[in-house]
Amino acid sequence: MLNSPQPIAITSDWKLELSQSVTTIDELLDSLDLDKKALSTSQQAAIDFPLRVPRPFIARMQPNNPNDPLLLQVLPVKAELTIIEGYSQDPLDEATHNPIAGIVHKYANRLLLVISPACAINCRYCFRRHFPYEENRQSKEQWQSALDYIRSDKEINEVIYSGGDPLAANDHFLAWLTEQIANIAHIKRLRIHTRLPVVIPSRIDQTFLSWATATRLKPIVVLHINHSNEIDSDVAASIKRLQDCGIKVLNQSVLLRGINDSADCLAELSEKLFDCDVMPYYLHLLDPVAGASHFDIDENHAKTIYAELQAILPGFLVPKLVREVPHQKSKTTIAP
Repeated sequence: MLNSPQPIAITSDWKLELSQSVTTIDELLDSLDLDKKALSTSQQAAIDFPLRVPRPFIARMQPNNPNDPLLLQVLPVKAELTIIEGYSQDPLDEATHNPIAGIVHKYANRLLLVISPACAINCRYCFRRHFPYEENRQSKEQWQSALDYIRSDKEINEVIYSGGDPLAANDHFLAWLTEQIANIAHIKRLRIHTRLPVVIPSRIDQTFLSWATATRLKPIVVLHINHSNEIDSDVAASIKRLQDCGIKVLNQSVLLRGINDSADCLAELSEKLFDCDVMPYYLHLLDPVAGASHFDIDENHAKTIYAELQAILPGFLVPKLVREVPHQKSKTTIAP
């Protein structure tokens, strides 16, 4: 068990902020004083994969800038409707690693639980934008099957909470599930992959910190931040709350055309992460998911950017450039 977290005064209600997220193109662009006619937006794309953006994230976008790197991550555009060969609804073939509802088991010693179908923010490049969440929705009773699966495989020593965003789930349920997992002797670590501390920083409240640090499991939070503009004082404060309770914090990013596809941009992100004592972990090449081809970057170009990044930063601030290849036993390193 980690050090007990001290009470934290947070005036904002994260559930209220989540419920007040912007869900229409018009409202998003109006809030940024942008001309709808000047942008290649698509209502159909927003129907196929709904727009959802929390207001704290919008507050970090630059008004009157149609190329704002945060805006481009969430804005539905016409390019999403273009069918491109090689881009599929299940680019990582997760369906073949979904042995029972709620579980994705691709790697030998770790297992992913699809905790929640919901995300606080719908990133347009998401590799699970077509994931069959309804088929993986679980009641507390049904989660017993997943727990039995974990108990039966003693090679597993780490459980990963994912989704959707696992922190969109109810804290009472998360506390119960974490306690159940901690009672499985061969599990050592709990890894939480989440964007909520970034898009709604008040999510890292006393309730979360209490259950996350209440068991013998070593908790790790892996954030997903693609651009330095995503980190403001509220995000830095949410990260510090995690670290003050002994929770290790890492970050992974996706290399995205028009958003962070330059060495200078990536270097600024790594520096800003390290200012918050967060280690850059992975820099992913885009998973070829249908609807996101306009974000993709040629692998040779990615290697060029990465070499330039290595020339700028000390080695410990350079994330591994990787691609996830279906049926491989680990992520494929493009550059160390």
